[in-house]
Amino acid sequence: MKFSHISDTHLGQYRSKKEREDDTYDAFKQAIEISIKDKVDFVIFSGDIFDKAQPPNDAILTMMQQLNLLKENGIESYFVLGDHDQPKVVQNPIHALYSSLTKVSHHLEDGKPLYFKNVLLVGFDHQMPGHDIESLQEDFKKIDLVAKEHDGHKIIVLHQALVEAHYHAGELNANDLPKNFTYYAIGDIHGKFGPKKYEFLGGPLAYPGSTEISSTEAIKETKKGFFEVDISSTEAIPKWIELDTRPRFEIETSVDELHAKIDEVISKIDESRKPLVNLKITDVHDWKSIQQELARLDEHILDRSTNLEYDKKQYPISLEDTGNIDEEFKRLAIVNVGQDLANLALETLYPSLNEKNKHEVKEIIIRNFEKFKEECKK
Repeated sequence: MKFSHISDTHLGQYRSKKEREDDTYDAFKQAIEISIKDKVDFVIFSGDIFDKAQPPNDAILTMMQQLNLLKENGIESYFVLGDHDQPKVVQNPIHALYSSLTKVSHHLEDGKPLYFKNVLLVGFDHQMPGHDIESLQEDFKKIDLVAKEHDGHKIIVLHQALVEAHYHAGELNANDLPKNFTYYAIGDIHGKFGPKKYEFLGGPLAYPGSTEISSTEAIKETKKGFFEVDISSTEAIPKWIELDTRPRFEIETSVDELHAKIDEVISKIDESRKPLVNLKITDVHDWKSIQQELARLDEHILDRSTNLEYDKKQYPISLEDTGNIDEEFKRLAIVNVGQDLANLALETLYPSLNEKNKHEVKEIIIRNFEKFKEECKK
């Protein structure tokens, strides 16, 4: 017996271009197609199925079609809700949507045990830090007793960040989890993590990560996919399945080598599936010197993020050099937010400050200028 563990599909997320939204649908369809081809017995979705609590129609249609496809092939599916799936207010119509989903899938909620043959399945929707997490830990103790008495495989499904997987985002420690499960199917972290085995847990813990780059992630050459987990023996054995996502390139080059580097990248591009590019350019003297090269690259790619590292010799910074700071601040603003917004900020809002506040703002800009430049270029 085996099952697929898929997470953080973020169906319907929009990132600058409709093609990027479609990429989320394509990755999701691939995961379902592979699961059917590999004859898994059931599928688990560990949260953030949709990117928003009110997803676009295409996202809803894609999800329903794929769940029905699983059903037609005799494959059951189970899900928990992530923080992106859940409404911020009770009146949000997402509740009606998930009522429809439960006609073709099974919602694992509130730790209520469900069974697939002799497999115990338990899940909890995403809980916010604070009181909800404390309540969740109490629920863990109760469900652990149920798992302890079950003879077959026991799977718990969560959408929470663990400190072990992401130190800064962690809401729980792995040691907080119930101890008697044979597989811990977790979502929320977008990078693949695991499978990890801990002496204090009854089986492997795994985050498959997102099936596509999310709108909050930088463009990286990281592989995306999901886990197929073999539970035909007493031990759960996860196997990583890589998805064929849109090509991505991470490029670092100096201004002097930019032309040749772009030629190299263009030579690798399949024009029928334009890639995403994360470009870092060092030793930049001025923006105009690279605009033509970037325009040439843009003809062959779908989207890019650009990080410019300016030649520090060209940009000495001191508290006395406020004139240069003002000019460079304005130039960066125009490049990153456009002429209209830059004018609004610098010619309307900034002058309206009183002299004391204006001086404080200028000092803040100067002190954080290098950091500000880097942030603007991401």
